[in-house]
Amino acid sequence: MAATIGIVFTNKAIFDDPSFKLMQTSFASFHFVCTGLTLYMVSRPQIAAFVPKRAGLVEMLPLALAMCLNVVLPNLSLAFSTVTVYQLARVLLTPMTAIINYVFFQQTIPRLAALVLIPVCAGVGITSYYDMQTPSADRKVATTSTIGIFFALSGVCASAAYTVLIGAYHKKLQMSSSQLLFNQAPIASVMLLFAVPVMDKIPDFAVVPMSRWMMILMSGGFASLINISQFFIVNSSGPVTSTVVGHLKTISIVSIGWAVSGRGVTDRSALGVLMTVGGILG
Repeated sequence: MAATIGIVFTNKAIFDDPSFKLMQTSFASFHFVCTGLTLYMVSRPQIAAFVPKRAGLVEMLPLALAMCLNVVLPNLSLAFSTVTVYQLARVLLTPMTAIINYVFFQQTIPRLAALVLIPVCAGVGITSYYDMQTPSADRKVATTSTIGIFFALSGVCASAAYTVLIGAYHKKLQMSSSQLLFNQAPIASVMLLFAVPVMDKIPDFAVVPMSRWMMILMSGGFASLINISQFFIVNSSGPVTSTVVGHLKTISIVSIGWAVSGRGVTDRSALGVLMTVGGILG
């Protein structure tokens, strides 16, 4: 939980720096390197969290591309949105995945579960709308831009497609999530490096303060801790505990993000937050 909360607010601080706001592909590539190194370390016999299993390069390209979009688009959302909107938008991953599974695979979910998703979607919409409005009485309140909403929704679509694709690859290659990720991360990192000259606006590194470099290293460290912790949560405590921890992360990030945004409890976007969180708990 600490690593997840830490990475969100550290990344937000990095992206608030104009020099790094348009460095998304480089940043994602760096995180994939951290992920690959972490998986390599925990797969060694001394730890043996999982047994590596190799897949063909060409075979992994579609999944690696989806992985890139799954990271770059949400990062862009975080760069142009408040933390609250960024995190609440990620909750839409569940209904979007359900829609994709229904449209393409005719898979359904229980009616009660579908009804619970209605206030979740409505809550995200309400929060996003009012988060784009700056209260006239206070211009220091953090807001979300229209492009931030676009990237948030695009990121949800990319993440949902990635989630469905992972399920297909699980069945096709008979691999665990860690084995798939171990194959994807290096490929995705190299793919993004080819996009850096086109997509990124490279800053003058000579004028970047040391504090910003420290934040980037912290972000990589948090990413590694998240990957490592997931192994032990699922293996030692089971998927139910993993789900509960995920909900606690969401509520914690939304609460802290709201606290630092400068908005008060009477702000109308608070209704959307309560509706979304209520749907998650339901």
